[in-house]
Amino acid sequence: MANTTPSTRTADRKGPGDHVNELKTLVIDYAKQETVDPLKAMGRYLGWGMGGSLLIGTGVSLMLLGLLRGLQHIEVFNRPLEQHGGTWSFVPYLITIFVGLVVMGLAALAIKKKSAAKKKSAAKKKANP
Repeated sequence: MANTTPSTRTADRKGPGDHVNELKTLVIDYAKQETVDPLKAMGRYLGWGMGGSLLIGTGVSLMLLGLLRGLQHIEVFNRPLEQHGGTWSFVPYLITIFVGLVVMGLAALAIKKKSAAKKKSAAKKKANP
């Protein structure tokens, strides 16, 4: 015969209300684990991504502005004695636009390459579980 005392038997027993409260707590904890926690993590990820993209965009814009101002100081493109800076004063703007488009193209290419690599690795994982 097992050595059980009346006090241990009543402590193990739970009433229907206790089961309902336990189930409610379990469901709430599970919902938080599966919805709120991933959303918090995604929010942090997006926050850092947006902050980084803002800083990179500001940096690239300032570098392009510096390039434009540097090109405008070159004597060939800017003749201070002529009205409106001379015949070739539009060339620094074209060069700056071209460099900006090249930078945007390289960024798009890097994003596309990274995306393709992720898709490839996901397909490989799916094929070999």
